[in-house]
Amino acid sequence: MKKNAAFFIALRYLWGRAREGGRYLRGAAAGIAVSLIPIIVTLIVADGMIRGITDRYIEMGTGHLQVFDMFNSIDDEDVIVKIKETDGVRGVWPEMRSMGVLAGRSGKTGVTVRAIEPSFWEDKGSELYLKIIDGERKPQTDRDIMLGVELASNIGAKIGDTVRLMTIRTGEGGNPSPRTAPFVVRGILSCGYNELDALWCIISLEGGKRVLSPGQSSASLLVKIDEPYKKAEDLTWVLYEKLDGVFNVYTWKDLLRSQYSSYESTRQLLLFIMALIVIVAAINVSSATSMLVLERQRDIAVLKVSGASVKGVTRVFLWGSFLTGVTGGIIGVALGLLIGVNINFLLRSLEKILSFFSGLFKGGEVKILDPGFYLETIPIIIDWSAVLMIWLFAIVCSVLASWIPARHAGKLKPMELLRKT
Repeated sequence: MKKNAAFFIALRYLWGRAREGGRYLRGAAAGIAVSLIPIIVTLIVADGMIRGITDRYIEMGTGHLQVFDMFNSIDDEDVIVKIKETDGVRGVWPEMRSMGVLAGRSGKTGVTVRAIEPSFWEDKGSELYLKIIDGERKPQTDRDIMLGVELASNIGAKIGDTVRLMTIRTGEGGNPSPRTAPFVVRGILSCGYNELDALWCIISLEGGKRVLSPGQSSASLLVKIDEPYKKAEDLTWVLYEKLDGVFNVYTWKDLLRSQYSSYESTRQLLLFIMALIVIVAAINVSSATSMLVLERQRDIAVLKVSGASVKGVTRVFLWGSFLTGVTGGIIGVALGLLIGVNINFLLRSLEKILSFFSGLFKGGEVKILDPGFYLETIPIIIDWSAVLMIWLFAIVCSVLASWIPARHAGKLKPMELLRKT
């Protein structure tokens, strides 16, 4: 039997009339489709959350690269000029960073103090995620301070209020001692991720030099490049050689290694769990193939009498499982992508519906994604290579799962089949 004949017979089984066995394969294809929807949606949501959080960290926090001097000095203009003149570098900003305690009118809390050149907030990456809740975009003097919206809420600070920042300074004898300095709240900001909004208080670089002790703070040069996800490692070595190896250069992946690894591990675990659903659906293809073999025994007998080999008959049912996986995969991937790209709209709509019913029972507003732990809006990121791999995985599982019943069909003896039918 020709290979093309096996393909068209399998196609007829899949799309033929229900009584010819098509209902089994179409049901199995529907199972594959249903199993792929959650894994595609999970992929889009997980990638979007990871990318959205990472973008905010590297654009507004760590930068794409950080250059450290062993002497903790960031005032060398020659070094800054060398970095700026490097191809692919978008900007360089000195920064001092330390821990402190910030006290407002209704409370106090631990904070991460960031003293950085105000022009950092005018970079296109910072502007993309920086949302001004109230006041100014950046400090105007060395006594101005900018607060994250969650931080401002925690200590009850508003625009124009005076807050007190306590930091540790090293005294003349080398002993650390606390120092408190007043600052005026000039702006309240948000980056759309509350974990960052709850920790950051931002002052000018001059303000940092005034209140932060070199021995109790870290100093570095924040560098932004054109393609942080593709060229960060390459530019690290370029800068290291250009600066004669005196400075240590780290990529954002080095600085966020544990956090980024945690995100990736969670993503892989979620996809693995979703993949188990696909495997279960593939087993359903095996059951559908077995039922198809039972119903089409007369066809098998005719094929065998006509000279079809064991491999030829086996090929018919393997083609059937392959086409079932392809059809179910296309439908499942398409529906998963449709839901995934509209996930924000669907979540907002579901929140409104649940909040409505909650209000009938005097409940509060329902939030599916708590903004205290998640992004306010999930970026839509589609990894087409991963989508293709998931689709191929569903097809391979379908074919492998149906191998035993297909092989069994090929070994059936035609005379016994004709007597039964």
